[in-house]
Amino acid sequence: MSPPSRPTPTVRVEPHGYTFESPGSLTLLEAAAAARVRLPRSCRNGTCRTCLCKLVAGEVRYRIEWPGLTREEKAEGLILPCVAVAETDLVLWVPDAEPL
Repeated sequence: MSPPSRPTPTVRVEPHGYTFESPGSLTLLEAAAAARVRLPRSCRNGTCRTCLCKLVAGEVRYRIEWPGLTREEKAEGLILPCVAVAETDLVLWVPDAEPL
C-alpha cells in the first residue's frame, strides 16, 4: 500500500495576489512560469540573487546544498525561488512579479 499523496502546494504572490500550484518536481520559478507568472530571474542556479524574495508563510526546501544566502538572510525569511521547491502552501512577497 502506498502512502497517501500530499496535495500540491499553492503559492500566493503578494502584493499582487497571483496564485499558482507548485508541484515538487518544479522549482518555484519554474512553477510560476508554467502558470504564466513572471518572477525576477537571471541565472536560475542560486548564484546571481536576482530572484531573491521574502517567504512570508510556508516552508521550502532547496535543490542545492547551500543556496547563495547568508544565515542572516535566511533568518529574515529570504529565499531564492530559482532553486527552492514548495514543501507547503506558500505566501511570497515579490513586488516585481508580473503576468506573462
